[in-house]
Amino acid sequence: MTTATRDLAGLTARIAEFAPGLRVETGPGATGPYAYDASNYRVPPRAVIFPRSAEDVVGVVRACREAGVPITARGGGTSMAGNAVGAGVVLDFSRYMNRILDIDVPARTARVESGVVLDALRSATALHGLDFGPDPSSHSRCTLGGMIGNDACGNRSVRDGRTSGHVVALEIVTADGVRAVADQRGLHPVDPADAGVVARLESGLKRLIEENLAPIRTELGRIPRQVSGYQLHHLLPENGFDLARALVGTEGSCAVVTAATVRLVATAQASTLLTLGYEDVVAAAEDVPEILRFAPSAVEGMDEAIVATMRARRGPDSVTGLPEGRAWLYVELEGEDRAEVNTRAAELLDALKTRGRLTGGRVVESPAERRSLWRVREDGAGLAARLVDGGESWPGWEDAAVAPEDLAAYLRGFRKLLASHQLTGVLYGHFGAGCVHVRIDFDLSSPAGREVMRRFLAEAAALVVEHGGSLSGEHGDGRARSELLKVMYSDRMLAAFAAFKGVFDPEGLLNPGVIVDPAPLDADLALRELPLVDTTFGFPHDEDGFAGAVRRCVGVGRCRSDAGGVMCPSYRATGEENDSTRGRARMLQEMVRGETVTDGWRSTEVRDALDLCLSCKACSSDCPVGVDMATYKAEFLHQHYRGRLRPRSHYSLGWLPKTSALAGYAARPVNALLRGPLGRLLARLGGVTTQRRIPAFASRRALRKTLRTAQPSGPAKAILFVDSFTRAFRPHIAGAAARVLADAGIPCTPQDGLCCGLTWVSTGQLDTARSIMTRTVTALDNGDDRPVIVAEPSCAAALKRDVPELLGTEAARRVADRVHTFTGALTDLADQDWTPPPLPANVVLQTHCHEYATFKGHRPADLLRRLGVRTVDEAEGCCGLAGNFGFEAEHYDTSLAVAGLALTPRLQGLTGQPVVADGFSCATQIDHLTGDQDIHALHLAELLDPAADQPGETT
Repeated sequence: MTTATRDLAGLTARIAEFAPGLRVETGPGATGPYAYDASNYRVPPRAVIFPRSAEDVVGVVRACREAGVPITARGGGTSMAGNAVGAGVVLDFSRYMNRILDIDVPARTARVESGVVLDALRSATALHGLDFGPDPSSHSRCTLGGMIGNDACGNRSVRDGRTSGHVVALEIVTADGVRAVADQRGLHPVDPADAGVVARLESGLKRLIEENLAPIRTELGRIPRQVSGYQLHHLLPENGFDLARALVGTEGSCAVVTAATVRLVATAQASTLLTLGYEDVVAAAEDVPEILRFAPSAVEGMDEAIVATMRARRGPDSVTGLPEGRAWLYVELEGEDRAEVNTRAAELLDALKTRGRLTGGRVVESPAERRSLWRVREDGAGLAARLVDGGESWPGWEDAAVAPEDLAAYLRGFRKLLASHQLTGVLYGHFGAGCVHVRIDFDLSSPAGREVMRRFLAEAAALVVEHGGSLSGEHGDGRARSELLKVMYSDRMLAAFAAFKGVFDPEGLLNPGVIVDPAPLDADLALRELPLVDTTFGFPHDEDGFAGAVRRCVGVGRCRSDAGGVMCPSYRATGEENDSTRGRARMLQEMVRGETVTDGWRSTEVRDALDLCLSCKACSSDCPVGVDMATYKAEFLHQHYRGRLRPRSHYSLGWLPKTSALAGYAARPVNALLRGPLGRLLARLGGVTTQRRIPAFASRRALRKTLRTAQPSGPAKAILFVDSFTRAFRPHIAGAAARVLADAGIPCTPQDGLCCGLTWVSTGQLDTARSIMTRTVTALDNGDDRPVIVAEPSCAAALKRDVPELLGTEAARRVADRVHTFTGALTDLADQDWTPPPLPANVVLQTHCHEYATFKGHRPADLLRRLGVRTVDEAEGCCGLAGNFGFEAEHYDTSLAVAGLALTPRLQGLTGQPVVADGFSCATQIDHLTGDQDIHALHLAELLDPAADQPGETT
């Protein structure tokens, strides 16, 4: 046992004494993801601890103080400055300390634990017509504790300012393990026995302020977004010694915040959004002072690179409503009266047109269009990280702020500075508050590139100070900018900062290296040159192959959202960082680095991190940087089990297309056998859960009959690809699809006997998958350029994406270009005058995740509405079965938990409306969930079948 191991064992034993039953994780599989946040830094912790109460925090702090181990408090882990990573103990408040303790509607306050996600608080307060003002773009996963640590602002900071302006009181644990409450009158002990300790602490703070009145009054609080350093001006006599506000923005370096009482604001009754186009961001910034005269709630800016990346990743229809231009401003106006807001919007637009800088401008009326536009802005950090051309960009100077009236001049100088260093920056941010976010194409992997970054940051700091600005406007200084505070503040002010931390944390155990005694800004950088990894998938969109692919994750954490989109179903079910897309990507990054995870592809820690990934592919679409965890998992499983015995389900389910073809020759006796005791025994032997009914195999006779009736009466315009699932379990879908397509003016020739290879991909049997795919491509790439229509969405997605990326041939790409889902075919290829049979007014819909992720702009919900369905109640999320995943015995419970997030609630209390699910997995899960309720999921082809007497009555 090494000394480090003994020390760690001693620390965990001491923590167990101080806080019995506390969850403490020390292995690389648990601590690996916590070595990162959303910054450029990597600092592996010795342990990650998940407190459940303030008393747990007290125990941890006392044990760590005794052992001399530093502590870093962490919320959502979305810090871009490196202030949520640390080499000692990381306290993750998001896992358990995430309760809303009280909402006082008359007082307009809420008391929350530090791990409460902002959107959870906003949803709870919205029931009372109230909101928490600051709204960072990471609102779906950032925590109140993190916002307090950074003094976060957000998109509507023009109206609501910074978090510090909304904090009434903070419940803290000091560095010596004392619980206290900081409020607008000072510091108060929770336990009267600690009154002496608290009094001495407060006395030291007052003495510090008295000794530094002049620099505090002249250097702090000069502009709205001056977040850098400590906000000591809140302790001035004229400001009432507001210790709660002074502790906001200290980045966990002075005390551990366990809970907070925050002030709420009334929800606006009316709002409107204007989108304004400009030639560049400088022209946009020139108009900001004029816009501010109209009292907007938000003035947000971004450049063309972000919009281009969004459209490339999620389809051209993902960004609509923007006028002509190469840079844009979003301007939101709010008020109590809609007519007044609309009048103000029209007046603002007229005023800006008169000024002559606009290339276009419009009021966005559609709520859906407004949501789409806000998502582009909110995903800015991720979209800017990996652009459409494949280029990478990084934070480090992503948060500078100046007074709004100085923004245009600052941006002119900043762009010249970028050019002088031959760097490119993608700009976006809170233009109305003078705060600009930018990601820059630093070369962080080489010594020369790091030296360029260091020189640039020093000059950028001098530039922003020259314009009267701040190094940080809401992200905090962290590891990225703390070293540069000497450029912004006098020696006396820096000494005052050090003294302030010294009063609270004399031993320097709380988030060391941040603000006071800073670490060098180029220390602990995560990126470095790594050897290329030999893989079976080609990863054509990533310059460094697999290493570049997993490096796509930059930690913005959208995969930790509880709502919106589909990503990440396993995280939503478990709440564990390691079960998020980000957590898995970080573990893969650790594997590629080979430091904490040392056994490469054979790593059991990485295998375990990937275990609950459903391979739903939602991250490939929902993740702003396009992480495709399903493909990474397939590659890992392929390499991990190469030459070794695999899990039993890889054979029983991975080879299902082959075994089901054989079963079709004796479907009736096989089905009878599988329904009995022998079937349950076979399921257990195959690693398949016995809690599900095995779907019945269709007979070859039924398949032949369907294929005969599916033949077109005239020339065929397309090929109907009869996939393995349709062939084996529901051949009637092929017949219904053929009839609908013919009715829509797309007569098809059915193509049987081919397979997309999906089941071998999802189980990581890539050599077999390549063989299957090669045969399919050879058959389809025969000079025929007709569209290939696939009724099963997962198989369509495999042909569209997996086949070309695994084979890497021109033939594979040609075939992929011809592939359409059933929905896509009816959307793009149907006769314009086609009218389907009468449809029900209301439909419950489960969209297959692979269709959602791969075929952007071709959503079944949109098609159903266009065809006349009035209400489509879509279960936005994964069904939970996900191919082989939900059939595997060890994943059954997780499968149902995922279904419970969106699908199960839609199925409860149905009153006769049909349930549509094109995916075989989705339909199977629905049938399982509804049991004896006489509810059967329909394929869209069954709903639209012209031969049916009623929707769904396919013969």
